[in-house]
Amino acid sequence: MPVSDMNRLEQAARVSMGEFQDPEASAEPLSPPRHGLWGFVLALAATILFVALYELT
Repeated sequence: MPVSDMNRLEQAARVSMGEFQDPEASAEPLSPPRHGLWGFVLALAATILFVALYELT
């Protein structure tokens, strides 16, 4: 059975069950996780600074 037939069959099953929802129409655009990246960079810089100070003493 071709993939296109399987997709149509799955879509028909969802419509008949009342669960049809277009994922492209209802999907919200994802925003990039900027805060997590800055936290990681800050933690990495602090770790490098701590190791450098520990090695100098």
